[in-house]
Amino acid sequence: MKVADIMSTPVVTIRNSATVACAVGLMRQQGIQALIVERAHDEDAYGILTATDIVAKVVASGRDLDAVRVYEVMSKPCIVLNPNLGIEYAARLLTDYNLHCAPVIQSTLLGVVSIVDILERGDFLQQSLEGRLSQQLQQLTETAKTVCQTQGADTPACKAAWVAVDALQAELAHQRQEKLEKTAFEAYREVYPQAFGDEEYDTWCSG
Repeated sequence: MKVADIMSTPVVTIRNSATVACAVGLMRQQGIQALIVERAHDEDAYGILTATDIVAKVVASGRDLDAVRVYEVMSKPCIVLNPNLGIEYAARLLTDYNLHCAPVIQSTLLGVVSIVDILERGDFLQQSLEGRLSQQLQQLTETAKTVCQTQGADTPACKAAWVAVDALQAELAHQRQEKLEKTAFEAYREVYPQAFGDEEYDTWCSG
């Protein structure tokens, strides 16, 4: 499941020149905890104003909400999410930066994803990312073996198949936070040393 599958639309936005009092009223009306701040020009970045920003930077210091503008307390530029990003990686970004939500942007503003969206709409209860990666790794490994057996261990197709396996294997190791002592291709090369010469192998390592 991707960010695009769980994001909330339409996006509630606010102008950077609006007062914080106006922002609070909009949050209460819409029942949300964050507003996306509109861009001022084509090359501008989006900003974000959260309930935490308002409480910490305005309310806690006793400032007049009608006298403070959105641009004074917003975060800009803000962390953004690609609509094609897996929800597990979106969750990692939000938690790493201690964020409740982030806008989804691909050229234009598409939606917003929050921690609540991930919990309520995510499919991780059916199968975890680790489980999916493990299945894909097994399938890719079998495919790579078949390609190398049918087309030859020293062919570009064989090399490309193992590159795909190794990339997924490294990602799974990253997901599990474990050290990868030997890649699948390195293990394959030990069994079939004729697959690639040392010079070709060095080139393969560099991508």
